[in-house]
Amino acid sequence: MPRYVKGIFPLADLAAARESLLMLIAWTTVATRADAETLAQAAVARGGAVCVQIDGPITSTYRWEGRIETTDEYRLTFKVLPDQAQGLEDLVLAAHPYETPEWVMVPAERVGEKYLSWARGTTNTPSL
Repeated sequence: MPRYVKGIFPLADLAAARESLLMLIAWTTVATRADAETLAQAAVARGGAVCVQIDGPITSTYRWEGRIETTDEYRLTFKVLPDQAQGLEDLVLAAHPYETPEWVMVPAERVGEKYLSWARGTTNTPSL
């Protein structure tokens, strides 16, 4: 019986699955616009993300230390090529101002050919 990683791919097929990925989409939230801009600039400047969009303020409701909290935050959406994914994750988690940051990364099922070509052309900067 094959073992599964995060319920998606059998381990034997993980390398093949990585090769077939076109792009990943990741996101996190921060408390201030300034924090969002700093994180976005660092991710693009260091070659970890081809693009970062900042939305907000948005309202988040969650449980923290036993209480229900509602907070305004800014959401960052990262577009990242598969070979840059681990470096971007390391950068975001190291630089993130939250004690327990949200970090979600999912594969993009389809990516426009022109957009993907542009994204791949931006990777001539050093990776993270």
